[in-house]
Amino acid sequence: MENKNISYKYNPDNPLLVGGQAVIEGVMMKAPNAIATAVRRANGEIEIKKEPFISISSKYPLLKTPFLRGIVNFIEMMIIGIKTLNYSADIALQDSDYDDKRKDNKKNYSNLTTAITLIIAFLIGMVVFFVFPLFVTTKLFHFENNILAFNLVTGFFRLLLFLLYVFIISKMKDIYRIFQYHGAEHKLVFTFEEGKELTVDNAKNFTTFHPRCGTSFLVVVFIVAIISFALLDAIIISKLGYINLPIRLLVHLPFIPFLGGISYEFIRLSAKKSDSFLGKMLALPGLWLQRITTKEPDENQLEVALCALKSALEYSFELENKK
Repeated sequence: MENKNISYKYNPDNPLLVGGQAVIEGVMMKAPNAIATAVRRANGEIEIKKEPFISISSKYPLLKTPFLRGIVNFIEMMIIGIKTLNYSADIALQDSDYDDKRKDNKKNYSNLTTAITLIIAFLIGMVVFFVFPLFVTTKLFHFENNILAFNLVTGFFRLLLFLLYVFIISKMKDIYRIFQYHGAEHKLVFTFEEGKELTVDNAKNFTTFHPRCGTSFLVVVFIVAIISFALLDAIIISKLGYINLPIRLLVHLPFIPFLGGISYEFIRLSAKKSDSFLGKMLALPGLWLQRITTKEPDENQLEVALCALKSALEYSFELENKK
């Protein structure tokens, strides 16, 4: 597909204008009201899928308020992420050596399937990264009422599990390629944000580490969890005089979505203050982790990310002109 030059400009007052996600042999890019996913097929061609996107917060302005907008954005991006991964998996299946009968009967992902996948992924994430660390800390140590110590140790286990998980999967060949596309996505976003012409050569000059990455978001969530859960525990102890594992599970787990909302505001703040000392400190943990989750892409992968970003911006521009 040949992309035209675009006049859609980056707005420094709105740092979340464009973003994306790596998928199987491709990249998804999201512009203000459009999504484009570009995937490299086995024959070398790039297939592009474009879709309009309107956030639910556009229909309900209340959802744009601080903290609520973070929860909405997190849920919407998870849904988009799963759908685009399914799309790239479909293409990979079509290009594989499966027999024609197997191809014809490949799974059709409906909205219901996406919802079920989302729920299962969320539940697994809660058990592994939230329930299990609470259980381990409770069983191995005996300072349940020492709020700071308990939450620091739990946070340490939570972050350690996450780092081990990311490090282990980064050694897998297929995941390594996805991490390369992740790096390509970041390079193209940087190219756009710096006002450079969107070309592979220009993108090569930028780093793969971006402060607004979803990886950074997850690290901030774990840090915010330590502070937020410590405050919740303090409130519980002030009311009940004690706290234990069942009470923590009852209070902490329903609060997880709010962690996303709080963390989102931290990410926004670090993006707006990216040149300040505070902004750099807020972004630093996520940038460290991106040394694992992003890899240097080759020219072919940059080309795919380029097609995705140009297509998303062009389609967004078309939709704006039709209003």
